Amino acid sequence: MRKISLISIAMLIVSISTFAGGLLTNTNQHPAFLRMLSRGANTTSVDAALSNPAGLAFLPKDGFYTSLSIQSAFQTRNIDASCEALGLDKYYEGKASAPVIPSVFAAYKKGDWTISGFFGITGGGGKASFDDGLSMFDAMVIGGLLQQGIPGKAYTLNSYMDGKQYIYSVQLGLTYKITDWLSAFAGGRMNYFTGGYKGALNASAAVDLPLPTGGAIPVGTELIGIDLDCSQTGWGFTPVIGLDAKFGKLTIGAKYEFKANLNIENNTKINSLRMIGAPESELEDYKHGVNTPNDIPAMLSVAAAYEFLPVLRASVEYHFYDDKNAGMAGGKQKFLTKGTNEYLAGIEWDVIKRLTLSGGVQFTDYGLSDDYQSDTSFSCDSYSLGVGAKLQLSERADLNVGYMWTNYEDYTKTGQNYQGTNLPGTNVYSRTNKVFGLSIDYRF
Repeated sequence: MRKISLISIAMLIVSISTFAGGLLTNTNQHPAFLRMLSRGANTTSVDAALSNPAGLAFLPKDGFYTSLSIQSAFQTRNIDASCEALGLDKYYEGKASAPVIPSVFAAYKKGDWTISGFFGITGGGGKASFDDGLSMFDAMVIGGLLQQGIPGKAYTLNSYMDGKQYIYSVQLGLTYKITDWLSAFAGGRMNYFTGGYKGALNASAAVDLPLPTGGAIPVGTELIGIDLDCSQTGWGFTPVIGLDAKFGKLTIGAKYEFKANLNIENNTKINSLRMIGAPESELEDYKHGVNTPNDIPAMLSVAAAYEFLPVLRASVEYHFYDDKNAGMAGGKQKFLTKGTNEYLAGIEWDVIKRLTLSGGVQFTDYGLSDDYQSDTSFSCDSYSLGVGAKLQLSERADLNVGYMWTNYEDYTKTGQNYQGTNLPGTNVYSRTNKVFGLSIDYRF
């Protein structure tokens, strides 16, 4: 039964990102991003407070700019599990949703100075539910009981897991216009992590199980039981700097976000591991007060935008997330082969004076490996497409509408030690993601 204690790692961290961006970072905070995807050289709208804060020096007029954005994201995380020796051939469906994701942008420009702020959910952003548990639960239990001579048909197994994860962030900073063509930004972002994990597993005898010493374990007896209710919180600070340069119709924007050291602490209400013939114990990783690293990685953004015509603009952009140097639970970052690379491009067309149509594409390349991927935290390389529009409601108000759809490349993990059972098996990880958003931008 010793191997069953390995279930203690099963709910260690559920990566629940319902956004674009790196492994732990959300970049789509505004529908203008959804509809164009490349906003790192934007200097004309208030969403630049996040995407290109140095560019706020080139806002068209002095005054106060603000934006309220609401997004809805829906994602699936599925696992096609197969281990013939255990009789395991099952498709596990996980759903993550965030129906209301708010963000607020603000900037005040006066001469060469601009002060700006941003509030949003920069990491996580939803709740993931696996109503039928996970293959790592089932494989460990089936394998452990099989070692005790208890076949799969002799017991019933039920499990579920829910996880939620949010990083709320508030950013403040100052932009200064150094020359007519160059500006700089310096600021910081305070990040507050809150998350929670609830799960249960129960394996009970389906028939009377004979004991080697005589007698039997009665039908209905709990063979293994796990109950967990653990919430986690933590704080971290991200310094941010940026530059923006204009060369005629060409704009170049750059931003660097430093790593935020963030530890999350357990607040555990229920933590129970029960095995027949053994005293009740706790899962080590979820004991009350235990701290787990969950750093937000450093991020570099470089973008270039060009105005081909007064009504036609295009941009390209590059993001790098230094995930390998950001602490993760269990030191998982060591198993990444590299940091995350993203390549983005977008285009805008002013169809008429009050209507702008736009589209964009983003390619995301993670440094994934079999040792990094697990049932509770897996990623897949992807490309995203974004479309949408901006409608000028008045001289001071704009409405942005955007939709982003992400296509993920399935990741197949095959090994000879499936879920720690020393048996061959395969998991195929797959995901889907759809995000819709709208905002009202207003200039006072």
